Amino acid sequence: MKITLISTVKDAAPHIDEFLASVRAQSRQPDEVVIVDGGSADGTWEMLSTTEGVLAISEPGANIARGRNVAIRAAAHDVIAVTDGDCVLAPDWLQLLLEPIERGVDVAAGFYRPLASSFLEVCAGAVSLPEPEEVRAGWMPSARSIAFRRGVYEAAGGYPEWLDVGEDMYLNHRLVDAGAQIELAPRAIAYWRVRPTLAQTWRQYRRYAEGDAVARMYSGRHLLRFAAYTTAAAAVVTRHGWLAGLAAVGGAAYAARPLRRAIRRLPEGSPDRARAIVAVPAMMVFIDAAKMWGYLRGLSSRQSE
Repeated sequence: MKITLISTVKDAAPHIDEFLASVRAQSRQPDEVVIVDGGSADGTWEMLSTTEGVLAISEPGANIARGRNVAIRAAAHDVIAVTDGDCVLAPDWLQLLLEPIERGVDVAAGFYRPLASSFLEVCAGAVSLPEPEEVRAGWMPSARSIAFRRGVYEAAGGYPEWLDVGEDMYLNHRLVDAGAQIELAPRAIAYWRVRPTLAQTWRQYRRYAEGDAVARMYSGRHLLRFAAYTTAAAAVVTRHGWLAGLAAVGGAAYAARPLRRAIRRLPEGSPDRARAIVAVPAMMVFIDAAKMWGYLRGLSSRQSE
């Protein structure tokens, strides 16, 4: 079975060498690597265009969805593995990702773990990235770690070029609608860089939620978030005991799993484990606020169309 690995990049110079090194270190080498550059101005294109074994395509102005579609059209093979150019792939990532495909499955949903070095990054990663054992059937893969057959990708309509953020989740839903068989490959790990600052974290999750609103995805999840925080705010304002109790119990249950993740990911005996008890819930509120603001922005832009 021949496999093409695709990715998109833009201004990825700080990380592209590490990404390419992780591709070269794969125990199962891709038969082809296609990377589309969306108009880098930091030397990324010059680096890619001279890298042996990489088919580099320049597509200035392309968003991620268009970049992936361009890469897949250029691919010589009918099994496509997709990841992001700022990831670091575990050495057996591609080998394990292809196992479901080799058994005849249409889509292999790989997994991803946070690549975090600071306390802030660990807390942010704990809020958003589950452990493999937490994942159940129905897991929707990110384009950081997925493989599929060209036929089901085409049946699903490809990546939506009208959507700047959330294009991978949109394609996932179209794959399901097209009847694709999706199997989880939880040991196929791509390590994903967590944003290093609060400003970058805010922008990331705001844009994710904005994309959800534009694409009409996950409306129930977003409405539930608004309802939960409205209830918490009402408890503070009204000082009703039962309402405050309900908010406290709900908040504790909501924060329990991310807090366990953070403590597990921090070094044993580190004082950061105690700090996480406060920092993780605070990060959850921060990220939720970004999502609520982003969702409102997305609704506004959708209504103005």
